[in-house]
Amino acid sequence: MYAVYAQSIEKDAPLKGLGFGELPEPAELAARPGWTTVTLKAAALNHHDLWSLRGVGLPAERLPMILGCDGAGVDEDGNEVVVHAVLGEHGRGVPEGERPSILTERYPGTFAERLAVPRWNLLPKPAGLGFAEAACLPTAWLTAYRMLFTRSGLRPGDSVLVQGAGGGVATALIVLARAAGFRVWATSRSEAKRARALELGAHQAFESGARLPERVDAVMETVGAATWAHSVASVREEGTIVISGATSGPNPPAALTRIFFHQLRVVGSTMGSRDELAALLRFCENTGVRPVIDSVLSLREDAEAGFAKMAAGELVGKIVFEI
Repeated sequence: MYAVYAQSIEKDAPLKGLGFGELPEPAELAARPGWTTVTLKAAALNHHDLWSLRGVGLPAERLPMILGCDGAGVDEDGNEVVVHAVLGEHGRGVPEGERPSILTERYPGTFAERLAVPRWNLLPKPAGLGFAEAACLPTAWLTAYRMLFTRSGLRPGDSVLVQGAGGGVATALIVLARAAGFRVWATSRSEAKRARALELGAHQAFESGARLPERVDAVMETVGAATWAHSVASVREEGTIVISGATSGPNPPAALTRIFFHQLRVVGSTMGSRDELAALLRFCENTGVRPVIDSVLSLREDAEAGFAKMAAGELVGKIVFEI
């Protein structure tokens, strides 16, 4: 079957590690008790795929590894499904004692014609969502959903600052927060991305690091070192900073004095559960919210171009590969 995969670990030039071509069918995995095969129709690109090519979470001894965390397709019974990307949640479907992991860390991912996963990892695709839209949800949009609705403590009417508008998680945060009744502000270095954030539902958009009109109830932080000082300065007394990534670096000055003096909550958040993905699918179905797609490309013909576009940061929303 045709697949896009990591063939080597290239820490400083990740795109050099991309492989394209035929790999064996996932028959051995599909034969496990409780596992099944999905014929994939669409898969979405994430920064996780670039980190995998750098060797983060993917050691060389597991190569070649099919990339891709997000996917939607048709199961063996003809049902349209969305794939939950976390394998081993509550010990489901993996060997006893194996810790949960995301697709592409231990098991082949979605950038292929077929995928083997535990049946428990499949959820029905809502009829109102296309395959490309559904494929955007299991990683970036699920991460945003958990940040906003599980980890932040926010209530409708509260204010939230989204750092780094343009990325997949940040875009999802803006759309979901606006749909849920929050007052939404966003930041970006790019004038075009600030304008796009307003189109997506942000009430106001500011240059990165700009002084805000007032402090917010919570900050959604995925950028890391480049925005951390601004995040700490922008949240109100006893407010919350929710962190799910650090694309610009993980070790900024901690600003501990401000954190303890203003009694701030700093909360980590990673991915989300199968139940939260089911809730996100219902949220999209009930509200009409749809994932923001930057571009839809062919996995066979355009995968390298899609990876290059993400690496350059030249996107707003998700890059989706049709399979």
